[in-house]
Amino acid sequence: MSKWLTRVGWRHGVAVLAVVFSLFPIVFVLSAALNPLGTLSSTTAVPTGASADNFGNLLADTGFARWFGNSVLIAGVSAAVSVFLSALAAYTFSRMRFRGRRVGLLALLLIQMFPQFLAIVAIFLMFSTITDLWPAIGFNRAWGLILLYLGGALGVNTWLMKGFFDTVPRELDESATMDGASHAQTFFRILLPLVAPILAVTGLLAFIGTINEFLIANVFLTDTGAKTLSVGMYGLVAGERNNNFGMFCAGTLLTAIPTVLVFQFLQRYIVNGLTAGAVKG
Repeated sequence: MSKWLTRVGWRHGVAVLAVVFSLFPIVFVLSAALNPLGTLSSTTAVPTGASADNFGNLLADTGFARWFGNSVLIAGVSAAVSVFLSALAAYTFSRMRFRGRRVGLLALLLIQMFPQFLAIVAIFLMFSTITDLWPAIGFNRAWGLILLYLGGALGVNTWLMKGFFDTVPRELDESATMDGASHAQTFFRILLPLVAPILAVTGLLAFIGTINEFLIANVFLTDTGAKTLSVGMYGLVAGERNNNFGMFCAGTLLTAIPTVLVFQFLQRYIVNGLTAGAVKG
């Protein structure tokens, strides 16, 4: 009995330490956001004289509202379009047999091994030409950044969805074909509802990855009104302007709201989407 209690005690102790380790950064950021002095050196785990001035100053003195809208638009559109296009590609690779199918899958996998930032010079030169020919999708334009993010997300999402499509019985496709359904009808009316969990998971991952992306956005967005949250908030603490640390933490808390809302909306799909296909039989 004592040995069992010892094992349980150690397990609970490790769990408590893990929770404390995970919550401490959140508590520190919350304390800094409520710190009226707004500096890093004056921030403690428990704020003294808590105030919401940092939130008001952030909204009044910076372009946070515009950055917030830009980020939600870019992340939402990129996630939705990438999920749709990846689902089409995954259905094709899973259900159809054609020349170059295996090579295409391997190419998608190999491309994902190289970070998109490695091609930043080539992409920059391409965008310089595109801006002259079609300014609507060039520098400082949301649609140009969306196209860049789509190129980086399609490969991973296609591989994840393809494995999920493979777990759906092919007999469903055959039954639909015998009833006169086309490939489009089979895809939209039969398969998509069945693979909703993986759509939710890939959509959430794409949304989080896009709304948090900094390097590419920092290169292609230079106008204040076109910046995303990550780029705009970086400017608050860049250089020697440490007095903006309180506003930066306030913005961090507000930035988490879209991700939390999307996660709550998709929560019922998350567990099924991450575990389905792990055991097949």
